[in-house]
Amino acid sequence: MGGRHAHGPSDGTRTSPRALSAVAALLLVAVLAMVWLWPDGAPPSVVQQGTQVDGVVAAVDEQPCPEAPASDPATASTQPTVCGTAQVRLTDGPDEGRTITTALPSGVGAPVLETGDAVVLIHSPGSNPELEYGVIDHQRSTQLWVLLAAFALSVIAFGRWRGLSALVGLAFTFAVLVAFVVPAILDGKPPLAVAIIGCAVIVLVVLYLTHGFGRTTTVALIGTLVSLVLTGLLSALAVTAMQLTGASDESSFMVGQTHGVDVRGLLLASILIGSLGVLDDVTITQSVTVEELAAASPTADAWAIYRAATRIGRAHIASVINTIVLAYAGASLPILVLILALDDPIGDILTDQLIATEIVRSAVGTMGLIAAVPVTTAAAAWLYRGRAAQRA
Repeated sequence: MGGRHAHGPSDGTRTSPRALSAVAALLLVAVLAMVWLWPDGAPPSVVQQGTQVDGVVAAVDEQPCPEAPASDPATASTQPTVCGTAQVRLTDGPDEGRTITTALPSGVGAPVLETGDAVVLIHSPGSNPELEYGVIDHQRSTQLWVLLAAFALSVIAFGRWRGLSALVGLAFTFAVLVAFVVPAILDGKPPLAVAIIGCAVIVLVVLYLTHGFGRTTTVALIGTLVSLVLTGLLSALAVTAMQLTGASDESSFMVGQTHGVDVRGLLLASILIGSLGVLDDVTITQSVTVEELAAASPTADAWAIYRAATRIGRAHIASVINTIVLAYAGASLPILVLILALDDPIGDILTDQLIATEIVRSAVGTMGLIAAVPVTTAAAAWLYRGRAAQRA
């Protein structure tokens, strides 16, 4: 068994030409659907108040803030937390090379400036030169590139060629999302249909690119596609039954208001895309598990292999459920804290649209994962039964 894994899949584990033809046909249909849903032009741009430019902090002059009147609590709550000015040398924009003076950013989450910091400023030309520029954030592109390089090197160092193929698959996924899914949604195409086609193309390409053209990959593909369909149906049913509009936060409201996007469809699309990555993990694990159990127990029948693999799948799902819930809770933690701070009854909190939306994401995504285990395991066990009959 070790030699087989070292030198690639044997004849017994390669995907048959008939299966490859079916996969190629599915990919062709998905690509044609992508072409049909492709955005007609560039996404509409939002008019911004000012343009962003980069600069480097040359000096910081921090001063005590004036005290607010004790008799006016409302004024005290809006007082700036930091006062003073910063001198910033502009490194691009219409005034590149010029050193300007601007007020220190203030408020919750405002960037803390020190001499030598690379910063991002908003340039809003007006009658008052002192208000033309304002620091809005730190410039962190260098740090991000260093982190991404460290991430890629660690993946390649551990996974070698498999790690490199995983990075290529990740790049392909990102390209599909950025070049097709998001622009098509902004162009007014149905978000759920766009998400289904985008996910199908990603799965059909990335699974084989990452895991090779083996039968285990084909079985995982079957389980992933079936589970995606079930997840889409369950999410549509849950969103309709709970009368969720999709406009549960400021971002989704602005997308719907500014670009006319169907925010309910956008919610369904986000559930589908969010569950795809974990589905990949579960279906590949189950497919490989059946393959390894069959290789380790050549005399076992398909039913015994199915039951053993399902027990492993239950343990996997138990850990994945916690992962999904914690991921969604972590992403919405600030909003959850804000809602709990209102001290409303727990029933009102759970039925609030924002919290209910996150519950739907977690519950529907988990049910899709649960369905992936028996579907993938049954398909792999059926394939093993056919191979066992050939050996007999």
